[in-house]
Amino acid sequence: MTKAAGKASRATKSREVILDILFEVLERDGFVHGSLRMALEKYQYLEKPDRAFITRVAEGTVENLLAIDEVLGRCSSIPVGKMKPVVRTVLRMSVYQILWMDRVPDSAVCNEAVKLVQGRRLGGLGGFVNGVLRGIARRKEEFLFEDWPLRYSMPRWLIEMWQEQYPKKTVEGMLQAFLEDTPTAVRCNLSRASMEEIRESLEGQQVKVTPSPLSPQVLLLEGYDYLERLEAFCRGWILVQDAASALVADAAGLQPGSVVLDVCGAPGGKGLHMADRLKGTGLVVVRDLTEEKISLAEENIARARLDNIKAEVWDAREFDGRWQEKADVVIADLPCSGLGVIGKKPDIKYRVSRERIDSLVLLQRQILAVAARYVKPGGTLVYSTCTISYQENEGQREWFLKNFPFTPENIAGRMGTAVKEESMKDGYVQLLPGRYPCDGFFIAVFRKESE
Repeated sequence: MTKAAGKASRATKSREVILDILFEVLERDGFVHGSLRMALEKYQYLEKPDRAFITRVAEGTVENLLAIDEVLGRCSSIPVGKMKPVVRTVLRMSVYQILWMDRVPDSAVCNEAVKLVQGRRLGGLGGFVNGVLRGIARRKEEFLFEDWPLRYSMPRWLIEMWQEQYPKKTVEGMLQAFLEDTPTAVRCNLSRASMEEIRESLEGQQVKVTPSPLSPQVLLLEGYDYLERLEAFCRGWILVQDAASALVADAAGLQPGSVVLDVCGAPGGKGLHMADRLKGTGLVVVRDLTEEKISLAEENIARARLDNIKAEVWDAREFDGRWQEKADVVIADLPCSGLGVIGKKPDIKYRVSRERIDSLVLLQRQILAVAARYVKPGGTLVYSTCTISYQENEGQREWFLKNFPFTPENIAGRMGTAVKEESMKDGYVQLLPGRYPCDGFFIAVFRKESE
């Protein structure tokens, strides 16, 4: 095989992998981060640029789906909803390459798209696919959208919900931040190794390392191949965790010897951070609903090699009398709509609904009512979510204070100098992408009244 033929074969293979990923996500209701991870694990033998291309196109297609479907609706004689699923998926991934990837020649995108439908025994539709894509390539300048739902591929109702809470400029900053590429954030277990040792190890494996401006324990990584092949990861020195999530341990105000209960804690990031901060003292118990989730937490605990933490299965909705007023700190990082992590999991924005948020609010209240009973008098409850929704965040905080014997805990200054919000004096903070270099995240801290 010639060098050119080999390159063409690799391009076709990469697009076949992308087609399989996107078909699973867009036609079978899969999750893009999970489907992509499984595919990359399966095709580890592909070269790094090929895997980067697969990641870019799979994530980018889902990220920009509303705009892509608008383009197809304008240029195709067949409505998007009436296309054969394979053809629809091939067209969607190809439109992304034409409109968002300058380095890929339009002719190559069109030719590879025809090969894909032919390879799936739909060769009779090759002419249709070719015609639609070449028409789009000729009309590129028509698709510079000004309307936010299309420019940022965000459902209109979500934009309107955020505009009810924040200034227009803040909302646009969030929408822009969701579409930006971000490094991998990892938190360092400083009871296992110093920051200098960790950085030296990472940089020794040609990883670009940048300190997070939000947390001294968080590093931002770029340029690595597989995280699992990094020495620092294998030794349990680092764990994938966004800087916003790492701030929970700072907000909690831990004391040496604290007993911590994390009621919805898998895969264990916050619990491990607590255990690391306790430096071998106290006890952290991480709970979650299923054996599968707890097994992920146990893997992380085993790799971190910390002795003051354990994981166990427990339904957070069910009260455990053994823990009645036994915890110095309870972490309630609860199931939520996940709107703060749209930048990492773009399919979230198409799955969430007002009804879904309403149901989550009820679930959160059910768990909070149980979690409150585990906190010692004078102890702390930390409520957090990875979302941007008044109902789930500020509204939930107000409900909790009205119904339980807790008072807000002033957290001003606990998160260093980078996070400064007036609300911190009242015990809570909403972190917004675009305003801070992190996920959208909410933290509220409550102190249980002493009897």
